[in-house]
Amino acid sequence: MSSKSNACIVGIYEHPLRVAPNHTVAQLHAEVARGALLDAGLSLNDVDGYFCAGDAPGMGPVSMVDYLGLKKVNYLDSSDIGGASYLAHVNHAARAIAQGQCKVALITLAGRPKSEGSSGTQVRSQHASAPDFAFEKPYSPAPLNTYAMCAMRHMFEFGTTSEQLAWIKVAASAHAQHNPHALLREVLTVEDVLSSPMIADPLHRADCCVVTDSGGAVIVVHPDIAKSLKRPVVQMLGAAESAKGQMGGKVDLTYSGVAWTGPRAFAEAGITPKQIRYASIYDSFTITVLIQLEDLGFCKKGEGGRFVEYGQLIAGKGSLAFNTDGGGLCNNHPANRGGMTKIIEAVRQLRGEAHPAVQIPNLEFALASGIGGALGTRHGAATLIMGRVS
Repeated sequence: MSSKSNACIVGIYEHPLRVAPNHTVAQLHAEVARGALLDAGLSLNDVDGYFCAGDAPGMGPVSMVDYLGLKKVNYLDSSDIGGASYLAHVNHAARAIAQGQCKVALITLAGRPKSEGSSGTQVRSQHASAPDFAFEKPYSPAPLNTYAMCAMRHMFEFGTTSEQLAWIKVAASAHAQHNPHALLREVLTVEDVLSSPMIADPLHRADCCVVTDSGGAVIVVHPDIAKSLKRPVVQMLGAAESAKGQMGGKVDLTYSGVAWTGPRAFAEAGITPKQIRYASIYDSFTITVLIQLEDLGFCKKGEGGRFVEYGQLIAGKGSLAFNTDGGGLCNNHPANRGGMTKIIEAVRQLRGEAHPAVQIPNLEFALASGIGGALGTRHGAATLIMGRVS
């Protein structure tokens, strides 16, 4: 069933803290839930659908529904595709609303990797029963080295350069300077990125996202409820999700699962990439952005390097602005899962509530896209296309 015209985003909230040593994860979930509901003009008593992923403590939605004091929930979803989970949750909420299973859906994310000592670069813990354990564990896959493989392969296949990747970080930093909550607010140059330490060839430290405590929440509702609220309304137009793995050893490291979700989301929305002037692109690393931009159809495969260089992703300069909050590269990557903040900034842009220095004027459509897992091994992917309701 199409989500088109059947659901609206009416509430968003991003936790302002980037280091939260005195908060529990459950407390962060509660604070972002309250913030999003206040933004929407709703209360906990209005919520009848709740969505969370693997970052939620305890028994996931069962524990969180009890902790939050939700009394009327009759629809639960704990789907987990890593950092893309929250984009998928908006998709699931829209379809549940279209089917009459709930009317007010609350989606939350929160985590404390910074306070708990995670750098985000550790070898992934794999359970011995996982089907990939015996084949991959001996080689110590970590997020950094698996993404570096993809960057190296893209360079080999298409001539992409480290300088071109650096322009993605430069654009993120140009936007982050206007965000008072961003962890990194220093404006960087290409030379700054290239002079930062090499972490996993060809990725420098500045090619990597930040590690933060924090969280965020989104409220998705039936259009009738949206009409009754005194808030700007953002409508769901198209959505899709998928997963990409090793494909029996025939994997191509130069594309992501977004190559499948992007075209499907655009088809459902009935628009094309040329109509998108703002995009929230999952940016765990600079290469993550470049590959998704190609997969989404903003440029042809192999042309991403030329598409992003010379500030073409900076608001007011290029044809496509990305991550105007500073993104995961500079602002916030809560719980090492960046999908939630991608939704939030896209909604801000559509509402006209982004910082004036980066706000895209008269914005009609926005896209949020992400992957969760590892680009070089297996990951979930999701894409959302949203529109402003006049």
